[in-house]
Amino acid sequence: MTSALVAPRWRNGAAAGASFAVPELAHVRDAGAKIQQRASLFGSGSATELYGGIVSLWLDPDAVVVGATEPSSLATGAALPLRGLGPFEQMMAADMVSYLPDDILVKVDRAAMAVSLETRVPLLDHRVVEFAWRIPLEYKVREGQTKWILRQVLQRHVPRELIERPKMGFGVPIGEWLRGPLRDWAEALLDERRLAEEGYFRPKPIRRAWETHLRGVSGGEHRLWTVLMFQSWLEENGAGSIASAGASAARLAEASANRPAENPAGGA
Repeated sequence: MTSALVAPRWRNGAAAGASFAVPELAHVRDAGAKIQQRASLFGSGSATELYGGIVSLWLDPDAVVVGATEPSSLATGAALPLRGLGPFEQMMAADMVSYLPDDILVKVDRAAMAVSLETRVPLLDHRVVEFAWRIPLEYKVREGQTKWILRQVLQRHVPRELIERPKMGFGVPIGEWLRGPLRDWAEALLDERRLAEEGYFRPKPIRRAWETHLRGVSGGEHRLWTVLMFQSWLEENGAGSIASAGASAARLAEASANRPAENPAGGA
């Protein structure tokens, strides 16, 4: 955070902010990469700016995409019409109205529907969500430990060793694949001359990220993957599809930015 923000609650939250970014390193997989990934965010001037950095892969997309102008969104500074919330609650609210429905939940729904499977998310029952918003932040984050109150409840019923473990996500080893079996495929799509001739990306930052990754530095594979997905799509569909795809994306972004949001805390 920054000293330019004079609110004591925000300044005093800097240490707690570190716990969000780098929680209990002994229990975090690839902690070094996570520290490196989050380090640049601690100069953020507001909760909105910090949140945008956390959910973004390229912190300066204008330096990567030629002539890029990002649509207004929660990740690019559009603030939610919420009052009475501290910086962390603001980020939680942004997560609830953007990252959950636009990313995590839609991925689960697509994967489940692909095999005709109905899924449920018990922790998103409206009664649980409403209760969670009513309890103070100190019950959610305490002494650098996140999900504090949930952990306390679980420890009544589940052995501690089953709770205090590294987080197990559903990620795939993209980094290893790009250095291994997918290296030639990626190299062809990220060829400097090809990028320059196509004219959509600035080759230098992408080549720099690619060469850094090939040297074994972790943390940049997902940024590269976004470029590779565009390049692969472009190769299959051709440049003529760019205009129609761009128009559709702009309409979706505008609809998302204009989505009405209620105050999760119940205030005015």
